[in-house]
Amino acid sequence: MNEQKQAVTPEDIKKIRVVHDPRLSRDGEKYAYVETSVRHDTEYNSHLFIHYLGDDMPAQWTFGESRNHSPRWSPDGTELAFVSNRSGVNQIWMMSTAGGEPRQLTALKHGVSEPDWSPDGKYLVFTTSARAGEDIFSDEESLEGDETKPVMIERLRYKAEGSGFCRGRRKQLALLDLKSKETRILTSGPFDHHSGRFAPDSRQIVFSANRNPDEDVSSVLDLFIIDTETEDIVKLTSSTGVFSHASWSPDGHKIACIGHELEYDGATLNQVWVIDTLTKERRCVTIQWDVQVGDAAVSDLRTGQVDPSPAWAENQDFLYFSASGNGNTGIYQMDLEGEITPVHEEDNHVFDFSYHPRLDLFIAGISDPSNPGDFYKIEKPEKGKVRLTDVNADFIRGVHLSIPEPVTAKAEDGWDIQGWLMRPAFFEEGQRYPLLLEIHGGPHAMYANTFFHELQMLAAKGYAVLYTNPRGSHGYGQSFVNACRGDYGGKDYSDLMTAVDQVLEQFDFVDKERLGVTGGSYGGFMTNWIAGHTNRFKAAVTQRSISNWTSFYGVSDIGFFFTNWELGARVHDDPQKLWDHSPLKYVQNINTPLLIMHGENDYRCPMEQAEQLFTALQYLKKPVSFLRFPQSGHDLSRNGAPALRVERLRHMAAWFDKHL
Repeated sequence: MNEQKQAVTPEDIKKIRVVHDPRLSRDGEKYAYVETSVRHDTEYNSHLFIHYLGDDMPAQWTFGESRNHSPRWSPDGTELAFVSNRSGVNQIWMMSTAGGEPRQLTALKHGVSEPDWSPDGKYLVFTTSARAGEDIFSDEESLEGDETKPVMIERLRYKAEGSGFCRGRRKQLALLDLKSKETRILTSGPFDHHSGRFAPDSRQIVFSANRNPDEDVSSVLDLFIIDTETEDIVKLTSSTGVFSHASWSPDGHKIACIGHELEYDGATLNQVWVIDTLTKERRCVTIQWDVQVGDAAVSDLRTGQVDPSPAWAENQDFLYFSASGNGNTGIYQMDLEGEITPVHEEDNHVFDFSYHPRLDLFIAGISDPSNPGDFYKIEKPEKGKVRLTDVNADFIRGVHLSIPEPVTAKAEDGWDIQGWLMRPAFFEEGQRYPLLLEIHGGPHAMYANTFFHELQMLAAKGYAVLYTNPRGSHGYGQSFVNACRGDYGGKDYSDLMTAVDQVLEQFDFVDKERLGVTGGSYGGFMTNWIAGHTNRFKAAVTQRSISNWTSFYGVSDIGFFFTNWELGARVHDDPQKLWDHSPLKYVQNINTPLLIMHGENDYRCPMEQAEQLFTALQYLKKPVSFLRFPQSGHDLSRNGAPALRVERLRHMAAWFDKHL
């Protein structure tokens, strides 16, 4: 009975377990995956599980207080390599499926990431970081405290959200010989190299990098092949776009990848490409499909996860990949002529998958509005999906969830604006309820049919919650995602107001006098913009927001190119346009009580954006409060310290409770 179930609370974030990165073994009898849960107020545990498909329950394989991730099966399926911070810094470890303790394989000064086996089982390629001339094989115990030293800056990309100052380090590919236990650095130079993947011959490796002389200012990403014996490097692409997520065909003659040629800068749809490794001929095989390849869905449970690369069928006639459209993310099959067939296309969110070519079998991670995510077996020919895990069963059974209802608003120029309305969790007919408008970041992202803890918490507090995909969002084609560029605060703002109007007309239980608005990043920009352009909202919470594009250009880790990509202006050539689109310009119009929430270590939308807005509002004696979160970055809501994530939600709810 619903009355026996509890309301979703901010503290429930500590109960939810998040699964990701499924990896089928070569024999197809089992898969490994990662499960992340809250350890205590400041940290998480991530552990590896192995699930034999004939067994009812998966088995946990790593334990203790550590982060273990990136499981990778040996070709013969007898061992599992993975990355762990159990020794202090992320290193590669190995464990046998026969049992026993994990053993450490690397000890590099700045850690490792992205391991990949050679098909002959003799090598692992991975990514590490190093300064020019640095001995990265030195004992970890001798690691000096970089934070106490001054930092000399000599390049534009000197800092990055999530990792801070780069301190001269660049990412390089390294090769571990599993017999000799020796590690050899394969790449060099002032470039970042990513995602090495072995060819079927166990000699060549494809990787992504920007190795151009102007790499500091350009945003291209090329594919290269390195020969591990000669260390010769061959460039496959021509520095005209962004190409990554490479996978070799079984015969080694072709590479499939995901990318685009920057036709619309960062708003360009990702497509699937196939490259001939000998001729370098490159062909976009999804060119006729107006859909974003990959996972564009936003959630407060998932961040930093990498889309799976296109997977080849055993006969090389088909590729399998994920794509996002109309609020869903699914799995699709495509032949090399571009004909696309859905493998799994439902009202849900496929956040990851692993494919076994010989068995034609998928292990897919799937979430929906009532489930944070589980793994399912999907076989072809289509036999439906079979649920394999139920990791949040206790949590789901114990809470009353609000199931979103679809809403469609008609934009002023005729476009359909897709959205969803969540009724208050304990809705009663005849009662009237306040409405909260939630706005996603990006803006090139997509609200989806996935689980969103924050939205459930607000519904449990007695709010109707509206979330929509205005123009600029993914999921509705290239023209739609491109339509907000150069027009931030224009028709994207109108789309949101039209969606609110639609809900007020369609649902008579919504109280039009009690409207609130919140959002983060681009959603924070739009929250600020809304507060400066209408008084219809009685409370607003702006998070990790942008208030001043002219300063954002110089302080954000992406500001020097993002402002031109999205607004069509740079601070040195058209500062007036940046200022015209800045919420700070309209600060005198803001009368809506505003709570500003921001992380101290946000390099994407730095703290000064919040400080400028607060200072102006406070000076003008406007209703404003400012909440600063220590040791928190741009992704506080998704992967910040658990206790701070709880505090964020408590303060948000309290602000709306006070003013609505």
